[in-house]
Amino acid sequence: MTHPVPADRAALRRELITARRAFAATPAFAAAQAALDASLREVLAQLEPELLGVYWPLAGEFNPGALPWARALPFARREPAQMQFRRWDGREPTAQDECGIPTASGAVAVPDVVLVPCVGFSRQGFRLGYGGGYFDRFLAANPGVTTVGLAWSGGEVDFPVEAHDQPLTLILTERDVIAPD
Repeated sequence: MTHPVPADRAALRRELITARRAFAATPAFAAAQAALDASLREVLAQLEPELLGVYWPLAGEFNPGALPWARALPFARREPAQMQFRRWDGREPTAQDECGIPTASGAVAVPDVVLVPCVGFSRQGFRLGYGGGYFDRFLAANPGVTTVGLAWSGGEVDFPVEAHDQPLTLILTERDVIAPD
């Protein structure tokens, strides 16, 4: 079910983040996490990534946890605004990027498959993130990367696509695997 679209993206983000945090506090959250995890593992088994770009989960986001593929975490810079991935050994990160998000301190690398957290998403394959444009810039600079958006089904929303928005290859929720045209 899609939400009515507030007048601006910032208001939509706030609404979706509030709803996501409320959902994370419910008993249904653990079952949704398990369902999305099972779906993700099936998709990744088919994709067979050489290096998987993951993310450190923020409040209410799907936690990709320990996956059996070599992994890398994003590192965001504020000036100039850009993001790169750094190889990660899977241990608790001791470094933070310039946005204060835990990250790895390994070598810079470009994953062939990237998991992308979604605040919101559309069935057309676009994601609404936190508004910094970091993932969009990375994906525009690396067009061959396979992208798997991870979202909760309650985050489905129709929103106007902007010129910088990069489409995702797939979007997974606890209920669906969405393969946009």
